[in-house]
Amino acid sequence: MAKRMVIHGPNINLLGSREPTIYGNATLDEINQTTQQWARRSGVTVELVQSNHEGEIVDCIGRAKNVFDAIVINPAAYTHTSVAIRDAISAVGIPAIEVHLSNIYSREEFRHHSLIAPVAYGQVCGFGSFSYILGLEAVKKVILKQS
Repeated sequence: MAKRMVIHGPNINLLGSREPTIYGNATLDEINQTTQQWARRSGVTVELVQSNHEGEIVDCIGRAKNVFDAIVINPAAYTHTSVAIRDAISAVGIPAIEVHLSNIYSREEFRHHSLIAPVAYGQVCGFGSFSYILGLEAVKKVILKQS
């Protein structure tokens, strides 16, 4: 069975009450429920992880090697700062899709640069919580070419 890892980065645990005009009203639990529903319908196993700590995210990516066939990651603020997360994604050799709830290119200038994008297969941003489903669909239909 296909296995995906979905990683939520820092402050994603605050969704629902954190700047809803930017990030929407969906909570992390609601996003995870929607993701699990998608997984059941798609015949995919999904492991969901959230951490506010860079090293934990790096460890999680490292554990994915030889276990998961793809990673969907919202590195959140680490998108713009973490060489360690970038290097971990590059090192494991698993296709990764970078996702963001907001359109990072329509926000502050410092958010326009992603350290993760050069090692990701692609990027989805600006579709709120649906960004995760779009990322998972991209893995399924584009990267792994499953129906």
